Amino acid sequence: MNDIIQHKDYYATVHFSSEDEVFYGKILGINDLVTFEGQSVKELKKSFKEAIEDYLETCKELNKTPEKTYKGSFNVRVSPQLHRETAFVALKTNVTLNDFVKSAIGFAIKHTNIIGLGANGK
Repeated sequence: MNDIIQHKDYYATVHFSSEDEVFYGKILGINDLVTFEGQSVKELKKSFKEAIEDYLETCKELNKTPEKTYKGSFNVRVSPQLHRETAFVALKTNVTLNDFVKSAIGFAIKHTNIIGLGANGK
């Protein structure tokens, strides 16, 4: 089960509250907190699309970039054994550890069909 929906190039998580009997979600990868909800899947999707359009319009009016800025670096914690093995493979293939990890991430994205990306996506 994939609890992520897409509209244009925007994604959101989707959850269900049995207590409130409502589907709800939060838009991912943007600079602000934008949520939406609906009592049916159809209503949830409509609410999500409206939330995206409203958010984009508001950003345009405020001359603000809606997308979250990613700086291109992050820390990854792995076991010492995996770190060692990865370093050796990088050495054996004559690439830096950083380039090896970038290639591995690119390969995983290309071969994973999650949230519209991967083999059939971008």
